[in-house]
Amino acid sequence: MTDTIAFYHNPQSRGRIVHWMLEEVNAPYEIKVVDFNKREHKSPDFLAINPMGKIPAIVHRGTVVTECAAICAYLADAFPAAGLAPATDDPKRGTYLRWLFFGAGCVEPAIIDQMFSRPPPSRPAALSYGNYADTLNTLEKAISPGPFVLGERFSAVDVYLGSAIGWGLMMKAVEPRPAFAAYMAKVTERPAHRRAMAESEALMPKNA
Repeated sequence: MTDTIAFYHNPQSRGRIVHWMLEEVNAPYEIKVVDFNKREHKSPDFLAINPMGKIPAIVHRGTVVTECAAICAYLADAFPAAGLAPATDDPKRGTYLRWLFFGAGCVEPAIIDQMFSRPPPSRPAALSYGNYADTLNTLEKAISPGPFVLGERFSAVDVYLGSAIGWGLMMKAVEPRPAFAAYMAKVTERPAHRRAMAESEALMPKNA
């Protein structure tokens, strides 16, 4: 069974998060571009991989993994030589998992709601993130004092949170706080980030 990862990607998607992660762990991978214009993400072949019809997805050693936070966690553990996840007996493991899934469960939905100006429900406590202000304040605490979530150690959680913060800043759905700017300056200077973004840009449709 091949160790090469099949990476289902579209550069106009969250696939850029996984692309960065693949470069960080130095994993062997093959990009399989899924064309949104041709609705390949809703084709029977792709729906057999991810019934949600969402990008990204990976297949590694016969196992399908979807959802960006799950893929980041999976890759960090599957390629431990990269050092992007604390060991299971490391006390920092809990902190790492806490903020990785805070990113998926709170930060991303808060950014999406803010971007689309969605009104809060009649019972805000029913939201996974509570409210936008608390989420951003908590996010700022997570990356402080820095430079990374785990202090001097860069990890998969920085790939995920860095991607979310960067996208939110670009879409003007995250307040441009100094702490966010300082954090983004550190994570985006990584060679793996630069390689992944350059390759994803090269995959962009010519008319995009």
